[in-house]
Amino acid sequence: MEKFIMLKPYFSHTIWGGTRLRDEFGYDEPGDDIGECWGISAHPSGESVACGGEYNGKKLSELWDEHRELFGNASGDRFPLLIKIIDARDDLSIQVHPDDKYAGVHENGSLGKTECWYVLDCPENGELVAGHNAESKEELIRMIDNGEWDRLIRRVKIKPGDMIQIEPGTVHAITGGVCVLETQQSSDITYRLYDYGRLQNGKPRQLHLDQSKDVITVPALPEDKQVIKTGNMADNSVNELISCNHYKVAEISVKGEFSFSSEAGFLCATVIKGSGKIYDTDVKKGSHMLITAEGAKRVELSGDMELIISCMPA
Repeated sequence: MEKFIMLKPYFSHTIWGGTRLRDEFGYDEPGDDIGECWGISAHPSGESVACGGEYNGKKLSELWDEHRELFGNASGDRFPLLIKIIDARDDLSIQVHPDDKYAGVHENGSLGKTECWYVLDCPENGELVAGHNAESKEELIRMIDNGEWDRLIRRVKIKPGDMIQIEPGTVHAITGGVCVLETQQSSDITYRLYDYGRLQNGKPRQLHLDQSKDVITVPALPEDKQVIKTGNMADNSVNELISCNHYKVAEISVKGEFSFSSEAGFLCATVIKGSGKIYDTDVKKGSHMLITAEGAKRVELSGDMELIISCMPA
């Protein structure tokens, strides 16, 4: 069995995207509106494809359906995670996601969307939208209906290396100049609450005010329950950042040679800085890979690089 599979990403072009994904990560993607790199994805809206090796050219969804042994024979009707790098040249819309129960009923059986952001880069004194200031559902609805966006939304300070957990029902937005690695459920359901009055092709983008009012959690989680501040990371160790019902995410800083073992059925891995090798294959900033059940038994890394890895919780 292959120990790992390199993946070719899918790219999403957006009105708020830029060129950083090409200029800084080296992706061969044209355009000056590249908003998202879906590095590890089996979602029908944009799939990763195996590049090289035994499964070259296979979509990740095909591997999940036809070679479940690669994933430790994990259960489920779809690959459960989606790993993105998001470059926000401009502010994203203020939005919210439903949970599995609401999405299952109202979105044709889709998964809901729990996600987290690892901040790769941001301006000095950078901030994100995470949460809101309404004390009750009635106040929330009134503030939405009256367009009191500055009073409603909560902005939090961030720095590179911070992790922000976005539970379903959380009002949130990535702001201009911020670049994140996002780990999320494999879902593309977003309810747009506010979009700054922007036009796309001469028309405002669709808002989803009724759905947003349905799913926004009131009151919002406290900021310290959402924003995980990171300190100095130890080299050559697996540093867990977050664990929830849908994923576990960790950071690894490799200096020289490092190996670790995992009981996970599979691991998702993205190189976020530097370069090196996984086993004996060269990888660099922007490389995405699926580490299979066989590879997860002992992952061998070398070089000078940092990675974000994720897996399903036990």
